[in-house]
Amino acid sequence: MSQAMEKRQIQARLIERGSNFRQFALSHGYEVRTVTQVVQRWAGHNKLPRGRLTFQILRDLSRVIGKEVLPGILAENTEQISAEAV
Repeated sequence: MSQAMEKRQIQARLIERGSNFRQFALSHGYEVRTVTQVVQRWAGHNKLPRGRLTFQILRDLSRVIGKEVLPGILAENTEQISAEAV
């Protein structure tokens, strides 16, 4: 199983792509503060969040940087599991 990414690793990947948390948030329609809070809280964790918005932000971030922020966040069935948990 892959390991969760730390905040600095996520930030570095965004920077490699010419972006940052602020630009990611604005381009995906999220509040900047919400994105930074989600990353602050969930970076480094190995379990998936139950909140729909948190899950969505972390999934979108994973897609943008090309690596799973949390193990299993991009798996097909996690979307269904997360939606049921809400």
